[in-house]
Amino acid sequence: MRGSCHCGGVEFEVSGPLRQAIPCHCTQCRKWSGHYWAASSVPLAGFQLTKTETLRWYRASDVAERGFCERCSASLFWKPLAEDRISFAAGALDGPSGLCSAEDWFSADAGDYYTAAPVHAEVLHGSCLCGANRFTLPGPMGEVWGCHCTQCRKASGHFSASFEAHPAAIVWETRHLRDYAYPNGGLRHFCPTCGSGVTYVKGAVFSVEAGVIDNPTGGHLVRHYFAADKGDYYDLDDGLPQV
Repeated sequence: MRGSCHCGGVEFEVSGPLRQAIPCHCTQCRKWSGHYWAASSVPLAGFQLTKTETLRWYRASDVAERGFCERCSASLFWKPLAEDRISFAAGALDGPSGLCSAEDWFSADAGDYYTAAPVHAEVLHGSCLCGANRFTLPGPMGEVWGCHCTQCRKASGHFSASFEAHPAAIVWETRHLRDYAYPNGGLRHFCPTCGSGVTYVKGAVFSVEAGVIDNPTGGHLVRHYFAADKGDYYDLDDGLPQV
């Protein structure tokens, strides 16, 4: 089975028995992917990097490092330092995965915007995983859209969740971003150090990745876009409209 980032700078192959995809809601995965990350895992003997042109690793903790594409920022790999295995984004696989979703991890750290019961928030505080980008903007987050198109699945490693904001309202405390232009005219802004996607602009629409917000958001997921393109390893069972 093959996988890749969006721009094609990183490609890999996995073989043998694969672990089912596990959605992880920990703070690191939410910041890194912009929503939450879902990954399968395989022993290193069944994993091969076939193209590493734009692969970059970020030491996210004392126990693991994260691999991402430094050109398109795709969230690809989680590698524990003391184990002979690697986790890879289910959304990075090319074609049907044949996987199913297993139990969620760190559900207590899930974003409050997953539900339809928003918490009041006057100011939103956001940051990337490594902290090189920190900002504030007026709250609440409001409506959040999930997107399951191939572009968003490749970038986030699962599917994206974002909310619309006004770029002039963002106050940057620190800013270190790189741009990636998609073929559809969209422009993704991400941290080149840790790979976290932060903002996205296409035409007059400017959006912020929901997962990078640190505090209660006052947001709520309202619909799913490109649901027909979603990954085969998960179901959309929250009852929200699917466009």
